[in-house]
Amino acid sequence: MIISVSIANVKNTDTKEIYSVTGNQLLGNLDLMSQKQVSEAIHNASDAQTQWAETELYKRAEILHNWADKLVENQQEIAQMVSEEVGKGLASAQKEVVRTADLIRYTAEEGVRYHGDMMKGDSFKGGSKDKIAMVEQEPLGVVLAISPFNYPVNLAASKIAPALITGNSVVFKPATQGALSGQLMIKALLETDLPEGVIQFVTGKGSEIGDFIVTHPKIDMVTFTGSTEVGQSISQQAKMIPVVLELGGKDPAIVLEDADLELAAKNIVGGAFSYSGQRCTAIKRVLVADSAADELAEKIKKEMDQLSVGSPADNATITPLINDEAADKVENLIIDAIEKGAELVVGNKREDNLIYPTLLDNVTSDMEIAWTEPFGPVLPIIRIQNEDDYVAISNESQYGLQASIFTEDVKKAMHIGSKLEVGSVQYNAKTERGPDHFPFIGAKNSGLGSQGIRRSIESMTRDKVFILNM
Repeated sequence: MIISVSIANVKNTDTKEIYSVTGNQLLGNLDLMSQKQVSEAIHNASDAQTQWAETELYKRAEILHNWADKLVENQQEIAQMVSEEVGKGLASAQKEVVRTADLIRYTAEEGVRYHGDMMKGDSFKGGSKDKIAMVEQEPLGVVLAISPFNYPVNLAASKIAPALITGNSVVFKPATQGALSGQLMIKALLETDLPEGVIQFVTGKGSEIGDFIVTHPKIDMVTFTGSTEVGQSISQQAKMIPVVLELGGKDPAIVLEDADLELAAKNIVGGAFSYSGQRCTAIKRVLVADSAADELAEKIKKEMDQLSVGSPADNATITPLINDEAADKVENLIIDAIEKGAELVVGNKREDNLIYPTLLDNVTSDMEIAWTEPFGPVLPIIRIQNEDDYVAISNESQYGLQASIFTEDVKKAMHIGSKLEVGSVQYNAKTERGPDHFPFIGAKNSGLGSQGIRRSIESMTRDKVFILNM
């Protein structure tokens, strides 16, 4: 299927051909908008926002429910595009679309329940019961939503739906590789009764429109998922407007001596290699007690041997990475580790952008793979000599997204987890995002602000206080 992205009123502009991750199929053409065209889209969103904010809340919720229905109705077409465009197994792509519909519905219901509150003056010493504060939430204005390639439907909707239910308009900029999937998602939204102009779909070269769009005076908030480097740049440029950032991670799986190693190995492999490790929440290093390391490595390898490798169309778990640059990065990290003494347990094979799942043992702190986020199917094992090193090595990373702790001792898990500089700690389970209504937080260089449906809604509104003097 070849489509042309033309949500915005774009004329006389350059285009970019978008190919499947395997590189052998032209999927569509993407408009490369100029700064002038992007500015026009932002102004259109700003002009539409006031009326949208005045639309009854139940009507906004109905539109979101209708959007969710449209996604489900068109799930085969959308999932097929996701699979081909970003190299995700077709079954996983279908799950992403259905999950997104569920997220949108939950957002609609949560938004309807999101109310202000009332405060009595005499609850504070010296205050008067004749003074009452009514606190309401109002939209910020125009929300800029920037999404990554790896979940081009779900992560985009997790930004757009909370913005819409709270009365904001949205300028949506998807990743270039992933934009065609995003276009189909927005096409479903435009088939609802959403007023014209409330959603704007913009695409273009990052070097041309990236900084321009973030610093545009009509943008009132930025919500971004992507690399830490770009997120830091956005944070610096956004200045006085709210920013929510979901960035990189180096999520550790901490395996104590008393852990159920079968359970740990199964979860570690699922957490590390799902979608070829192209997830910010992927397990990216294993910190294991030296006494349990040999057995754990053997069990992890056994689980890895069951991973399917191949084409997204065949629902393989390990599929080609998003581009040559991504594959080069992973390959170089593997080579660096082996040259510095890491033991190759399995893997280290490449076919074009397809990196076979790789397990490295006896990884040490002088190896890049110990600290760098690979965003690919490689897993380093770091052997721990004493319990304090679990926390010390985990926290030495610049990232702080999630961690897993495997142990039979809940008290010990809580003790270690309380010291980890991360947003979430999973107990005897793999790191992952969701369910989508749970808070999702990145500490350190893994993010800024909190997401999750309720948290995202809160981040896209501001308090306004009406004080009544009776």
